Amino acid sequence: MDNIVVLKINFNFGNGEDAIYPVILNSEDEMVLIDCGYSNFLPMLEEASNKMNIDFAKLTRVVITHHDHDHMGSLAAIKKKYPNIKIIAHEKDTPYIEGIEKSLRLKQAEQIQPTLPPEQQEFGKMFQKILKAVENVRVDITVKDGDYFPWCGGIEIVETPGHMPGHISIYLKKFKTLISGDALVIENGKLEIAAAQYTLDMEEAKKSIAKLLKYDIQKIICYHGGEYEGNIQDALKNIVKEF
Repeated sequence: MDNIVVLKINFNFGNGEDAIYPVILNSEDEMVLIDCGYSNFLPMLEEASNKMNIDFAKLTRVVITHHDHDHMGSLAAIKKKYPNIKIIAHEKDTPYIEGIEKSLRLKQAEQIQPTLPPEQQEFGKMFQKILKAVENVRVDITVKDGDYFPWCGGIEIVETPGHMPGHISIYLKKFKTLISGDALVIENGKLEIAAAQYTLDMEEAKKSIAKLLKYDIQKIICYHGGEYEGNIQDALKNIVKEF
């Protein structure tokens, strides 16, 4: 039976708490994880899956929406423990996941470092250290816009660049659901584009949101914020207008 399981991973962040929402797509012969958290999050993923009566060891594939450290940080650990799992990512993002190219987020952090005020210098250095510590992993399958896979009733790869050039979202037609990665986030109950300081091309991000209007979407699962339901067409149109 095809189903979508949203995992909520709670963790301490700075002086407070935060959460991410990886997704598991379940079908008869495939179990697909969308994004996998920070480095050392594998035990948390396994525990969250177990609470949902899911055997994480049955995982067959991991799809990475983009190469930010909070989305691919545990990928190497997953591949080491479960070596038969296939890794899937956009063709533009693959060189960064594999370590052939330097992380775009690291490049950005290095460029910004000299401009940071004195009280943020230490944080900037620490952030770069975290980014450099992410282990690279070989991608087994590269994808592009419109690629289709039969898992979980059928999924479509939707290129949603802006946050990063190789960013993808996942559309499940059967469930009228979009897994947005960081193309969209939920802030105070409202659907938004991810924070401008982390969106490498805001104009592209806006075009990506406009592109989503052609899909029949009744639910959006955001990696940051969780599940959003309601008048999604209006919410997307408002984002395009605002930006």
